[in-house]
Amino acid sequence: MNAGGTSAASGADAALPRIVVGYTANESGADALALATRLATASEAQLDVVMVLPSEARSSTVPTDVGYERHLKARSREWLTEASAKLDAEVAQSLHVRYAESFAEGLIAAAHEFGSSLIVVGAARGGILGRSRIGSVASELLHSSDVPVALAPSGSRELAASVGVSRITAALGSRPGAGVLLDVAVRLTKSLRAPLRLLSLVPIDLPSGMDEGLAELTSTAHADEVLAAAKAALPPGVVTTAVVATGDTIEAAVRSLDWHEGEIVLVASSRLATPSHLFLGSTASKMLRELPVPMIVVPRSTGKAAS
Repeated sequence: MNAGGTSAASGADAALPRIVVGYTANESGADALALATRLATASEAQLDVVMVLPSEARSSTVPTDVGYERHLKARSREWLTEASAKLDAEVAQSLHVRYAESFAEGLIAAAHEFGSSLIVVGAARGGILGRSRIGSVASELLHSSDVPVALAPSGSRELAASVGVSRITAALGSRPGAGVLLDVAVRLTKSLRAPLRLLSLVPIDLPSGMDEGLAELTSTAHADEVLAAAKAALPPGVVTTAVVATGDTIEAAVRSLDWHEGEIVLVASSRLATPSHLFLGSTASKMLRELPVPMIVVPRSTGKAAS
């Protein structure tokens, strides 16, 4: 690493798509690194492993002693080197230390700097194994980032990188943002070369008290429509299926579905999000509590994706 706090490992290729992974030297950081590695391997992307340290502006909480700053930077380099040693030698990677007012702010700035298509972070510590618990960093990212954010569930580090991405499930409703999400899902499917499952959330989006027959007809029509649109946009031979959510609640619908090892879920930002930014809505929040697989949240009105 140079004085600016950046080090590029050999093999890094600026022509590759890039994924930023927010790294911390704990289990959450290991989970984020594991998920990012799987995504990078499947899409042949470069990993930018980023540690964010408090900026000098936070002098009220960070000692200004030069010796302390030198020690903190040196320790961060050691942690990054240890993380790098765990990565597959074939994964292009760069290691970076950045300073920012917050961890989330540093990751967003890094994603802009590198032109990254995705930010990956781990769940907060203390969550249920296989589930995602949103901590302060993930919460800030999921309510402000203009780059898609992937949240690695607790225990993701236990899944071998060779598993790759076994399937992509895109959760589509009838509200604004569904079209953007479908476009992103198609591009991600091409990039990761994985089967695509379209999950229609229309039954749960429909007004309560709606005639059951009409609700079923509306749901089936929506599933058929998005399936046809996806098949038209994907290369021949890509396996594409559509399912309709069942259950009285989002949580029940998630529990009723089968989930593959190595699967990822795409959801759109809330309609309350400002254009081109994330805002984790109530539907996605409810899904997140039940999902046993990683979730990627896509900004509203944007075409960016991990591709």
